[in-house]
Amino acid sequence: MKGTEAHDSYEEKPDPEDHNAQVGPQKDTPPPSNDSGGPSGPNPPPSDTSRTPDEPPRIPMPRSSVEDTGLPLPEPTPAPLLLEHRVLKSLLGAWALAACSPEETTAVEDHLGTCGTCADEALRLRDAVGLLHPPESLDLDPTLRTRVLESCLGRRPPRIPVPEWATPYDAETARLDALLQDIGDAEWHAPVRLRWFDGDEQTSRRTTVAGVIAHLLTVDGLVALTLGLDDPLEAQTDTPTPAARTEAFWTTSHFPPTRSVRAPWREQAHNLVRTVAFAGGGSGRLPVSYGAFELPLRDSMLDRAFETWVHAGDIAEAVDYPYEPPSPRHLHAMIDLGARMLPTALAARRQAGLATPGQTRHLVPAGTPGRSLRLEIEGLGGGEWLIPLDSPGALPSPDHEVAHIALDGVEFCQLAAGHVPPEEAAAGQLGDREAIRDVLFAAASLSRM
Repeated sequence: MKGTEAHDSYEEKPDPEDHNAQVGPQKDTPPPSNDSGGPSGPNPPPSDTSRTPDEPPRIPMPRSSVEDTGLPLPEPTPAPLLLEHRVLKSLLGAWALAACSPEETTAVEDHLGTCGTCADEALRLRDAVGLLHPPESLDLDPTLRTRVLESCLGRRPPRIPVPEWATPYDAETARLDALLQDIGDAEWHAPVRLRWFDGDEQTSRRTTVAGVIAHLLTVDGLVALTLGLDDPLEAQTDTPTPAARTEAFWTTSHFPPTRSVRAPWREQAHNLVRTVAFAGGGSGRLPVSYGAFELPLRDSMLDRAFETWVHAGDIAEAVDYPYEPPSPRHLHAMIDLGARMLPTALAARRQAGLATPGQTRHLVPAGTPGRSLRLEIEGLGGGEWLIPLDSPGALPSPDHEVAHIALDGVEFCQLAAGHVPPEEAAAGQLGDREAIRDVLFAAASLSRM
């Protein structure tokens, strides 16, 4: 019969996907049914309408265990901590300090989403922790180098110590060199405007960061010449003033200054400090000529430290870099130099007809007490100085005090650098207005290119 032949052929070709199929005749087993209408048992399986009549039944392969693959077994998921409200509340302080375990942190944060009272308390504790740990600047403390050196020298004094009057220059050149090390190649060409006071007007000169270092190199060269070192300026100038030397360096350069100017400036600064250390404290009386005036070497080194700091601030402003003032001890020495130069600056302005007219009647002989102005410097490097008004050789006297000026230390330095106009100096003023004006303009006239 056709039905029997079809059934026999089905038994001789078992389904390869049926792992329970057996070849050969079956005993006491009803013949399997097929879609072609073969005999079936009393409870036939439901027909699958999605398969074609000739397609074998789809039986999935048995799954293999992860233990048989050789791969690491997954970590069991820990059960969440079930803590009472009082326990979770006691953990809020540790949670704010990030001192909880991962399980405790999860339990506390889940609880904060449902408990408003604990959420408010957690927010208050987190703010308190922020006050206990204020954010700190990533920049190094500008006094770190000085403190480390003082600690080292206190344990083992150097064989050849640097004179006290040369340490501000050593510190300020080191700080500027650290700033130059941090800037990129493109920032060496960032525009910088040098500012100073000429007569009764503020003037400026446009250059670059590299141009500022070239300016410091050439002016420091005046000190190098006094100490017998090489002059960095190859061209000769008729008037060896700082401005003339700088213009000559910029003019004779084949290309605009680049970061390559840092190496000769740094080497010259090291040679200056090393030479004054070998020369000893007596070398501080050597005269350093600036063309129009002279300064003893000890004051000239302070002057170079002051200008290094001022121009380092110009560079930092151009490249958007934070820069702090010098240490209070060094800033006090710079302010003292400016205060000691004020009487000479007043006399020069009086001779040029720039000082307040009609004051010649107050001139007194040298060594005689005369009118005085009290200069009070507040803040960093603060102190008080009595400035003789009538003559550089006159003796300042508190009995002849006619005016009083109060200024912040950094603001006085910015005034002396020509960065702040005298009319805009936020000074506390008391007494003779004409004397106050003369002193403020004389302080601004200390600036130069």
